[in-house]
Amino acid sequence: MKTNLLFLSFLCVSVITACAGSTSRVPEDSPVAAEPESVSEGTGQGYRGLIRVLVRSDSNGIQSIEVIDHHDDEFIGGAAMESLAESVVDSNSTDLDAVSGATESSYGFLEAVRNAIRLRE
Repeated sequence: MKTNLLFLSFLCVSVITACAGSTSRVPEDSPVAAEPESVSEGTGQGYRGLIRVLVRSDSNGIQSIEVIDHHDDEFIGGAAMESLAESVVDSNSTDLDAVSGATESSYGFLEAVRNAIRLRE
């Protein structure tokens, strides 16, 4: 019961923070340029260890991001990564705000995506 309440509280804070905007931004120069039909893996440092992702893209940009492995809390860091994966695909950019309450997980996830993109080049 407490876990569900904590998770719901986290989601509410995340939605409010996302709607209100934030001054904490992950720096990024430009939108992601995708190569035709590629799959690449990248890693980034999360709150409790490495985060590994698979990035699938085609000539239209990033199509999907799958978190292969992470050691961060599933309800906080894991939820932040799921939310950020959708946002990266929708915006085709890693220039996103960190999820409040999961800042290190957010930065590590975005770093992993950027590293996967760099490995393709």
